[in-house]
Order: sequence, then structure tokens, then C-alpha cells
Amino acid sequence: MSASAPVGIVLVSHSADVAASVASLALGLAGGGGTAPIRPAGGLPDGGLGTSAELIRSAAEAVDGGAGVAILVDLGSAVLTVKALLAEGDELPEGARLVDAPFVEGAVAALVTASAGGDLDAVAAAASEAYAYRKE
Repeated sequence: MSASAPVGIVLVSHSADVAASVASLALGLAGGGGTAPIRPAGGLPDGGLGTSAELIRSAAEAVDGGAGVAILVDLGSAVLTVKALLAEGDELPEGARLVDAPFVEGAVAALVTASAGGDLDAVAAAASEAYAYRKE
């Protein structure tokens, strides 16, 4: 994996609108300047609700610069789809990783960390640490 390119981020949701909106929010909150590549992979190719291995694969390839790809998901079957792709071994770029993190907060933390030059371990840790964010 290349240390010169930033970690890529893929957001997998059952809804294309949700995935695109979370990507847009993360980009807006990550601040100005250059940001790491982030792509939504939401819904089905026909626009319906669900998850698509084809859309996930395409998004992962689009953000892969050689430093790894952090994949965040919204709900259960999205996890299963990503795990199946990872189990195949050649469906996703080398260094692709499913990250256990809250979808919205994790996406923002992952993008900020990747944009600051964090490696895949740092990006995954930042996204996962978002579980600890208190809202009270």
C-alpha cells in the first residue's frame, strides 16, 4: 500500500440518497483544502433500496490510491455484502477494510483523519472512536 496517497473511503447505505448525503456532509465538515477521496455506494443500480456488490466494488476502485480503503456501512445486510466481497479476496482493492463505526459520525471522523494523512489503521480507529461521542 502506498503511503503517498490518502486512504479512500466508501459509504455503503441501503439508500443512494443517504449515502450521497452523508458523503456530502463529511466533505462539508472536513474543511477546505484537499480531502481524501470519498464515494457513496448506496441503493441498487435501478435506484431501489438495498445494497449492490457492483456499486460497492466500483466505489472502492474509484477511491483506491494504494493506501487502503475504509468501508463504512449503515445496516446489517450492508455488512454482509461487504464481508462477502472481502471474503472473495479479489473483489475489492488490496487493503480494503470494513470499519465498525457509526455511519454519520464515523464518516466525518474517517474523512478528516484520511485527509490529514492518517494511514488505514488511524482512519479506522478514528471512525470507530466515534461510538464514544456523547450527545448529552
